[in-house]
Amino acid sequence: MLLFNWICIVLLMIPLIMSVLYVWAQLNRDMIVSFWFGTRFKACYLPWVILGFNYIIGGSIVNELIGNLVGHLYFFLMFKYPMDLGGRAFLSTPQFLYRFFPSRRGGVSGFGVPPPSRRPVAQDQGGAGGGRHNWGQGFRLGDE
Repeated sequence: MLLFNWICIVLLMIPLIMSVLYVWAQLNRDMIVSFWFGTRFKACYLPWVILGFNYIIGGSIVNELIGNLVGHLYFFLMFKYPMDLGGRAFLSTPQFLYRFFPSRRGGVSGFGVPPPSRRPVAQDQGGAGGGRHNWGQGFRLGDE
């Protein structure tokens, strides 16, 4: 059992990660991302840069290529074909998943957006954002 699970995870995990990364990169195409040694480029190139980097260091690129192709197929069928080309939507979330995981919004802030502060502004700051807080006088070392 452990050997079977290990083989499945090793064979299927990289394509799964790469397909999710591919879809994210296509949805955030113009975002600038950083890779090793500070190289910066648009996010739409990230899956291909990772594939090329893995090829350069001598690894097999089959898993990355499969992940990119599956991600491209999903992105095309979910977004490109129905929205840009006016075609039929072939993929949709099954209704039983909405029963288990409702798509309600609220209660949690979005990714990358800090939640609004619930603390009132201190009087000594005056709302100017001075960044100072009245911590008190404290005690000097050696005093009793």
